[in-house]
Amino acid sequence: MNPLLQSILSAEFGFAIFRVMTPLLFAAIGVSISNLAGTINISMEGTMLVSAFVGVIVSAFTGSLLLALLAGVAAGVAMGAALSYFHLRLKADIILAAIALNLFATGITVFLLFIASGDKGSSSSLKSLLFPEVHIPLIRSIPVLGTIISGHNIMTYAAFLAIVLFYTITFKTPLGLRIRAVGQNPDAADSVGINVNRTRMWALMLSGFFGAFGGLYLSMGYVSWFARDMTAGRGWIAIAAATLGGYMPLGTFLASLLFGAVNALAIYLASLQIPSELITMIPYAATVIALTIYSAQALKKRTRRVGEAKRVGKIT
Repeated sequence: MNPLLQSILSAEFGFAIFRVMTPLLFAAIGVSISNLAGTINISMEGTMLVSAFVGVIVSAFTGSLLLALLAGVAAGVAMGAALSYFHLRLKADIILAAIALNLFATGITVFLLFIASGDKGSSSSLKSLLFPEVHIPLIRSIPVLGTIISGHNIMTYAAFLAIVLFYTITFKTPLGLRIRAVGQNPDAADSVGINVNRTRMWALMLSGFFGAFGGLYLSMGYVSWFARDMTAGRGWIAIAAATLGGYMPLGTFLASLLFGAVNALAIYLASLQIPSELITMIPYAATVIALTIYSAQALKKRTRRVGEAKRVGKIT
C-alpha cells in the first residue's frame, strides 16, 4: 500500500484529478442549468457522445480545429433542441425522450463511424486533431503547484471558465432570472409574462452547449480518437454531481471535483493486483453512495421542516 499512498499524495495525482474532472464538470454544468428551469436533462450521455464523434470526424476531414469545435458544439446544442422539441412541443415525457436520444446517439455514432472509417470500434484509422496543452508561465516553475495546475489541455482551463460563465448566466442575466423563475414556479412566471416553454428551450440548448465541450474533450483532449460508447457513463455521473452540488456553480464544481478524484483513484488502482471489474465499479459505486447520503440528508431536512410547520400550526 505504501507505493499507492505515495502515488495518491503526489502532485501527479492532483494533475490527474483535474484531467478526469473536466468532462464531468462540463456535463454537470449543463445538467444544472436545465434543472434550474425545471427540465432535468438526462440525455447528457448521448449529447457528449454525439459531440465527441462530430468533433473527431470534422477535424479529420477538414483539418481545422476551429471547425471541429464549432461542429461539435452545434451537435450538442442540436441534441438539446431535439429534446426540447420532443418534450415541449410534442409533449413527450422528458425522461423517455432523453432515453430515446441516448439510444439514438449510441446507434448513429457507430453507424456513421463505420461509414467514415470502416471500423465500428474506433476512429484510430483517421488522423484527427487534438486541442493543445497550455503551460502557464511562472506557475509551471513552482514545485508541486506547477505540476498540478500547469500543462493541462486547454479544455480543462475552459472548464474553470465555464463555472464563471454558469454563474454569470444564472445570476447576472435576464435569461438566468427567467430560468430560475420558471424552475421555481412556472405558473407564477407565466403570470408575469415569461414564456415558460421558450425559457426551458433555451435552458436545454444551453445544457447541450456545455455538454458538448465535455464530449469534445473526451475525443480531442483526453484521447485523440473516438471510440464506441466512450462516454462510459460520465453523463450519468454528471447528473449525480449536479444533484450533489445543488445545481449551483460552486457546489457543482466541488461535486465534480469529488467524482474526478474517485475516478482518478480508480485509474491508479488499476496498477495493483485488483480485479478489473472491481476497479471499473468504483466510480459508479461512489455515485450510488453519494446520492444515498444526499437523499438521506434531504429527507431529514424535509422531515424537520414538516415537524416545525406542524408545531407552528399548533401554537397559532
